[in-house]
Amino acid sequence: MRIMGLDLGSKTVGVAISDPLLITAQGIEIIRRKDENKLRQTLARIEELILEYEVGEIVLGFPKHMNNDIGDRARFSMEFREKLERRTGLPVALWDERLTTVSADKIMMEAGVRRENRKEYVDQIAASIILQEYLDHRRLT
Repeated sequence: MRIMGLDLGSKTVGVAISDPLLITAQGIEIIRRKDENKLRQTLARIEELILEYEVGEIVLGFPKHMNNDIGDRARFSMEFREKLERRTGLPVALWDERLTTVSADKIMMEAGVRRENRKEYVDQIAASIILQEYLDHRRLT
């Protein structure tokens, strides 16, 4: 069994997968859609990846405000979580994703990725960070 990490954006979903031992997270893909509310193809692709990687659990980034309030993006994530659980039958944990995009951008800067190319990978790296934090937390508790 593996765990899938998702970073839900307005038009993209970054996807990461754990190794079978649940120690490390690897970014695998960015799912793109033309409209924020058109989720059918996104959900179908996530289902394909679940089967391919034998996923037993999902962790979804939860974008709370810095003051811990829940805004529109967080509510959208909660709705997406319900759709994922209904469609896949898997448990979906929400994980605080504050500053993961900032961390992802910093990682790319340190790796020498040009500014104009960072947007291409940020969601996938953010999904990896969300999943890695979740895996680390599971091991420590």
